[in-house]
This record gives sequence, C-alpha cells and structure tokens, in this order.
Amino acid sequence: MTEIHTSADAPAEHVPETVPLTAEHLLTNRRPEPSGGWRRIVWRLSGRKYIPSESAAERERRTLIAQAQTPVASGHHRIAVMSLKGGVGKTTTTAALGNTLASLRGDRVIAIDANPDRGTLGLKVKSETAATIRTLLAEADHIMRYADARAFTSQSPARLEVLASDTDPAVSEAFNADDYRKVAGLIERYYSICITDCGTGLLHGAMRATLELADQIVLVSLPAVDGANSAAATLDWLTAHGYADLVKSAIVVLNSVESKSDVDLDLLERHFRARCRTVIRVPYDPHLKEGAEVDLLRLRPTTRGAYLRLAAAVGHSFGLRPDRAGH
Repeated sequence: MTEIHTSADAPAEHVPETVPLTAEHLLTNRRPEPSGGWRRIVWRLSGRKYIPSESAAERERRTLIAQAQTPVASGHHRIAVMSLKGGVGKTTTTAALGNTLASLRGDRVIAIDANPDRGTLGLKVKSETAATIRTLLAEADHIMRYADARAFTSQSPARLEVLASDTDPAVSEAFNADDYRKVAGLIERYYSICITDCGTGLLHGAMRATLELADQIVLVSLPAVDGANSAAATLDWLTAHGYADLVKSAIVVLNSVESKSDVDLDLLERHFRARCRTVIRVPYDPHLKEGAEVDLLRLRPTTRGAYLRLAAAVGHSFGLRPDRAGH
C-alpha cells in the first residue's frame, strides 16, 4: 500500500533568507565608510574598495540614528526637561540632548531656558549675543522671519540654538505662563523641535504653561536615594494634576554626576520603567563635570552613546500627531 503523507507530516518548506533590494544593500559604493575599528583598517588596506559587514553594535547605532532623525509629523514638537531637585544635571541633559538631535537632523532644534530663577542654559554654548528670552519677548511684534529670531539665540558647533534667560533673578521671576506661551508660539514658527529647560519648582507660572504645551517630558534624576524619591514625587504630582499621559510617555534619565555610586541601578531602573516609557542611564563624564559648554566631541564614547539612545527615545514620538486642541 502506498503511504500517504498529509500536509502535517510533510517537512517544512525552507524559506530562504531575503535581503532588501535597496541601493544601500546592493551597491557597495552606497555603504557608509567605517567610522573606526578593524572594519576601517580593512577598508583602507583594500584601497577603500571593500567594506566589511557592519557589526551588531554598528547596526544598532544606525537604527538609533534613524529613530532620532524621525520627521516631526506635527510640524513642531515640544520637549520639557524637568527635575524637582537641583544639581542633577537637568540643564546639562537639555544641552546634550539638543546638541545630539541638532547634529543628526537637518531641521532646526532650539533649547530655551524657562527657569524662573537665574538659569544656566546659556553657559552650555558659546555666547553669540547678549539677548535673552526677555528681550525676545520685548521685540516679539517685530519678529517676522527666521533671521529675526536667530538674532536672539546662540548656536553650538552641533547647530543647536539656545535662547538664554536673564542673569538677574529678580527680572527672571517676572517670566510667567503667558510669557512662555508667547515665546512658544514664536518658536513654533521657525523651529521643528523645542527643548525647554524647566525650573525646579512645579507651581510657578512658566511651568504650568510648559506642561500644558509639552508633547513629552524628560525627567532627570540622580542615581541616589534622595534624587530617586524626588523624581518619584514629581511623577506622583504630575499624575495627580492631570498629566498622567505625560507620565506614561515620559523618559527618565538616571544621570551619574559622580564616578562611583552604591545605588542598585537595576532596581532603580525597574521602578521607573514600570511607571514611564523608558529609562536612559547616562554615565559619569569628566567633561560634563566641568559645568561649562557641552561639546559632544569631548564626551566619552559611552556617554555619547547614552545621549544617542536618549535622542532616539525622544524621536520615537516625533512621528506621532498629538491632539493640540487643548494646546
């Protein structure tokens, strides 16, 4: 009797691995030249003709860069960088994130200082103007094009523009919710991404307007007991005051400002991952410890990698079209 095989008995058909038929995959002259390591050595020894396949780390880096380069679907995206506790590296995080995004993208990225007290964001880039957020407000009616707005900002080598705050705390205190909304409206005309360096208080007027307009928040915390508790309290306050959606989509940055710590980072990360979208660890870096201008080229590779992951995580939301009916 002839044995009959059912489809269940038949061996699974082998499906060959497919390669995307794109120019980047098929044309050797379209592959990016190796940035370093043994691949670059081989490439140079071959007379710049042979490019070895990318490693897993390099493929991951390309993926992260692509995420950070996601077009802003809504035309303008607002990121609020905040912390209830001072001295955690909030302003440094603002500058480093902004520089990373600006260095990778072709559109305009700006960081603005919304501290009600004397802000230090202006110190993170070489000053090109004495203008501040207050002088921009005074001249708001005369700003009709990008070149007019650019006169009030300083630009880093990575193309991040910074709108500094007043150095006099008494003057800065007058910066309120209406002022922030007016600045935000101006910024929206000429920039794709606006990163706001918030003050440490949750109750001042500028913070209220910042949260109302924000598309997402980045919460910065020290990997320490008091810093973690302050960050958790910030999330509690936001949830209790109608910002639960911002909390769910938030990115928590565990920023190491010291070279050593006895805190269990894995446990800390699990806590915040349960409450927010993701957690990014930024290692200690002596360049950032200087407290001066943030230069991506002077950062350690691991630190640059951390900020690239942060930029990619932020870019995850660029492709969304938020409901701005209440904005």
